Formats: sequence, structure tokens, C-alpha cells
Amino acid sequence: MQAEVKGSSSGLRAGLALGALGVVFGDIGTSPLYALRECLQSLPPAEQTAGILGALSLVFWALMFEVTFKYLLFVTRADNRGEGGIFALMALSHGRARAEIGGLTLLILFGAALLYGDGIITPAISVLGAAEGLSTFNERFTPYVPLIACAILALLFIVQRHGTKAIGGVFGPAMVIWFSVIGVLGLWHIVQAPEVFAALNPWHGLKLLLDHPAHATALLGSVVLVITGAEALYADMGHFGRESIQRAWYFGAFPGLVLNYFGQGAYALSHPGDPTNPFFALVPEGPARLALTGLSIMAAIVASQAMISGTYSLTRQAIQLGYFPRLTVTYTNPDQSGQIYLPLVNALLAIGSIWVVITFRSSENLAAAYGIAVTGTMAVTTVAFFSVVRRRWRWPLVGALALCAVFLVFDLSLFGSNLHKIAEGGWFPLVVAAGILAVMHTWKTGKTEIFRRIYANEITDAEMCDIACSEHLTRVRGTGVFMAGNPKGTPLVLLHHLKANKVLQETVVLLSIITEEVPSVPDGERLVISEIGNGVWRAVGRYGYMESPDVARLMEQVKAAGVPVKLNEATYYFNREMIITGGNAKMFEWQKHFYALLSRNARQARDYYRLPPMQIIEVGMPIQL
Repeated sequence: MQAEVKGSSSGLRAGLALGALGVVFGDIGTSPLYALRECLQSLPPAEQTAGILGALSLVFWALMFEVTFKYLLFVTRADNRGEGGIFALMALSHGRARAEIGGLTLLILFGAALLYGDGIITPAISVLGAAEGLSTFNERFTPYVPLIACAILALLFIVQRHGTKAIGGVFGPAMVIWFSVIGVLGLWHIVQAPEVFAALNPWHGLKLLLDHPAHATALLGSVVLVITGAEALYADMGHFGRESIQRAWYFGAFPGLVLNYFGQGAYALSHPGDPTNPFFALVPEGPARLALTGLSIMAAIVASQAMISGTYSLTRQAIQLGYFPRLTVTYTNPDQSGQIYLPLVNALLAIGSIWVVITFRSSENLAAAYGIAVTGTMAVTTVAFFSVVRRRWRWPLVGALALCAVFLVFDLSLFGSNLHKIAEGGWFPLVVAAGILAVMHTWKTGKTEIFRRIYANEITDAEMCDIACSEHLTRVRGTGVFMAGNPKGTPLVLLHHLKANKVLQETVVLLSIITEEVPSVPDGERLVISEIGNGVWRAVGRYGYMESPDVARLMEQVKAAGVPVKLNEATYYFNREMIITGGNAKMFEWQKHFYALLSRNARQARDYYRLPPMQIIEVGMPIQL
């Protein structure tokens, strides 16, 4: 029996590691398509051969330091109940939700906003880099590569509405094939030029930077491409667990990447002056190279899918935490709440990815736009991690500073090496991030102001009880559910209802939906019910930032708890905000107009909470900001 349990446990661990290989390492796994090529092109033409060992050394130690040391050894330990990601760090950094947006929160939001630029660029550069293999097979394909990449991207985004249930199961095996093939191809060329192993000595990389200071910035800017996707190790930790991600890295992704990069270096040493992309040059021209191109496109699609799904998840977390307007969320797999589809986000990602392919036309040009988003997010992660180390782990200041200073020096060095690329395309992720940050800051500030004005009334439960039994009111049969933004006091929509209609249902539920700064809330802690008196009840539903509220299901739990509600006859009352500018709210004037625009176009709460539309009444409420 113990053997069976042990075998089952081993199978589960292997399955999680396989899944992690397909989802977590898709982005970093496709970097060999263009990363070393960019590194070598950053060197002076006369120095490319001599600089190969130095470039390989920088590539190897970037992987070792950023992925193995920083993320796997340290950052992934900062989990929020098993979950990782930028919002997990934000929750851990201050421990509770805050109405005000402080400096650290604003910085973390900027890091999250940069991930949207990454979500646009990753599918574009991965698919474009893979499709460029067709040019190495036959030069006649060259003019059509951007068009082919756009067609693949369009198809990829079109099928998103159907979910990833059908294809998700092949991600892991597909990436096993990918890392195995690129590792074997690299090993084949290493055998022919084993001197590339000298690059394991970090001195080669340091010497290259010292000997060519004028090209050091460009070289480091290209080395960044090797570690794109490292943030996914932390962001997807909740899906697979830290140990599974470690196993997938040490026994799958890392060996395949190192062997392939060193194999590309060996080819470059053996074929000086060859302009062919060293990745595709690992196989001879002909059918083998065409097959490698097909495999590359498959790996690029896997990497793109993982980034697209990650952007959906990031958006839902922002919505739940109150930093983003409510959007339509479709659940594509009833068995997995994490498999979601956001039509608006998908459309914007599709437009952005196809636009950058048309604009930049090659992975070489697009590489200039890539490093800013990646290194910026890594630097923000380090700053937030320092806060967690100090406030949560209670490390001494000296120890926390020493560790995070090492991380930050590395991150800022890479970030600074990409600043010269702003004019060449690095402006794109910064513009995207600025736009997303404006949305998040404006929405949070506006909602905080409205909450202060509407929901912070001081009508107590005792006063509500007295109102319910007032002789001036008529109690009628039925159930009234009044949505309350504040779990204390009386919702304004109820007071408006009483003032206008002079009636109150015999059963009244004041329902509040609260988002906690944890990934998920256990079912046993989901609902808290208290009786106010005279047929009035208060119910508070608690959800994590990785969950979406389902009020209809929550009301079933309310009924099961003994509250005499008739769900089929219940009426749900909501406030409908009508924003008017020109008030004295502490917001910039442009923010007031922007918030009004966002509020008008946000998905209505009644739809977001998944309630029957025929059981809803909205009460208009003009608010002047």
C-alpha cells in the first residue's frame, strides 16, 4: 500500500514538473531562436570570433544568477499561500489592503503594467523568430515572413475563446521534445568544438566587457534576451509548486538551453563570418532545417499561449484588487477556474502583437523593444522582495540590503543597458506600461473617492433594525438583496429604495463582496452571516484576488445557512454610478474625465457577479468628483 501511495506521489510530481516545463519555461525556452545571434551582432565585426567565449560566458552566468540564484533560490520563497506573482509581492509587502496608493504600491503597479508590454511582445518575437527559419531554408520566403507570423498570431488569438483545455495537455510533452531536440543539436556541435566549455569561466565574460567598453552596453542589452520569461517562474508558482518548477528547470530547461547556446557558440567558432542565424545553422540546409523551423513555430505557439493566459490571470487579479475596471470574464473550463478568457484583453493583445510584427518586421528589430519590459519588471520585483524580506521574514537590515543590493545592481545594469534602445523600439513597452498604469491608478483613486462618499455612512445596525420595524414602512413578501460596498453600515441603495417606495421585503440581506489580499479563500471561510433583526441579515462573501465572485452560488450558501430567502423570487439592488466632473475630489481634472469614461464602459457589477438579469434593479446615483 505504501508503495502504491509513493508511486502515485512520484507520478504527481512528474506530472507537475512536466506541466511546468510546458507553461513556465515556454518564453525562456524560445530565447535561443534569437538571443545569441543578437549577442554576437553586438560585438565589433572583427571581434566576433574572439568574443564568442565571452558572450557565451555572459549568457551562462546570466541564467545561473537570475534564474537559479535569484528566482529559484530566493524570490520563489516569498509566496502568498503558495501563489506567486507581482500582486502576491504587493500583498506581502504591506500585509493588508490600503485605500491610498503609496510609493511602493505605485512602483509595483508599474512593474505589473510592464508585464502587459511583455504580453504583447513575447508572442510577436517568438512567432516571428521561429518563422524566420523559413528564410534560412529558402531565401524566397524572406518577404513573406512577417505575413506568415501575422497569420499564425491571428489564428492563435482567434482560438483563445475556445480555451486551452484541449491543447493544454500537449504543452508539457511538446516542450520536452523542444528542449531535447535543441539540447541534442547543441551537443552535436559541442563535440566538434569542445573548447566552448572554457566559457564556464566567468572571467571570459568580464574580460569581454572590460576590453570593449564601448560595446558593453549593447552586449548586456542583448544578454537580457536570454533571461526573458524568468518572471514566469514566480508568477506561475501557484499552478505547479516551487519544487516542480525547480525540477523542470534543473532536469529539463536548463540543460537544454545551456547545451544549445554552447552548440551555437561552437558552430560560430567553426564557421566564422557565416551570417546565418546560428540556431537554425545547427542543422544542414534542406528538409532537416524545415523540420526544425516547424518545431520552432510549435514552441513559439506554446510560449505565446502561456504569456497570453498569464496576462488574462494578471488582469483578473487587478480587477479583484480594485485596480482595473470590471471586464467580461469567460470560464473556458468548468473544471479549472484558472482557465479564463477575457475578450477585450485578447483583442488588445492581438492588435498589439500583430502591429509590432508589421512595424518591426524582424525579430532583430523587435529585440530592441523587448529588454526594457523584462528588466524593468525584474528590478521592481527586487524592490518589492526587499520589503517582504524586511517586513515578513524579519531579516536584519544589513542582511536584507546586502542580498537585494546584489540583485538590484544586476537588474539595474541590465535595465540601463537597454535604455539606449528606447528610440529604436524600447519606447513601445514604456508607452503601454504608462497607459496601463494610468488606468490602474485612476480607477483605484476614483473608486476610493466614491467609497468614501457613498459607503462610509454611519447608520448602525441598531438604527437599521429600528428602520425595518418603522410604522411608516410596509413589509411585503419576498427577498431583497442589497449590494453593499462596505460590510458595515447601511448601503445607500437601500435608503433610496425606502425613501422612494416606502416598502421593505420581509427578508432583507445586506450583501458585501470583499476581496482579500490572498490568492484564494477556503470554502469554510467564504461566508460570514449575522442577523441584524426584524428580518434583516448581513452577509459578507470573501474572495481571493485569483478568484471571481459568484453571487448566485453565494446566495445558495446563505440559504443553506438558515436565512429564509427565496432565491427564485429574490430581487438584487445595485447602485448605478453616474459620474459628474467639476467637484472637489482629490484627483487631477483629466483623471476625473478618464474615470467617468472608464466607469461608463466598465462591465456592470450585475453582470460581473453573474446574476439573473430579470432579478436586478439598479438605482441611479449621480456623483460629482
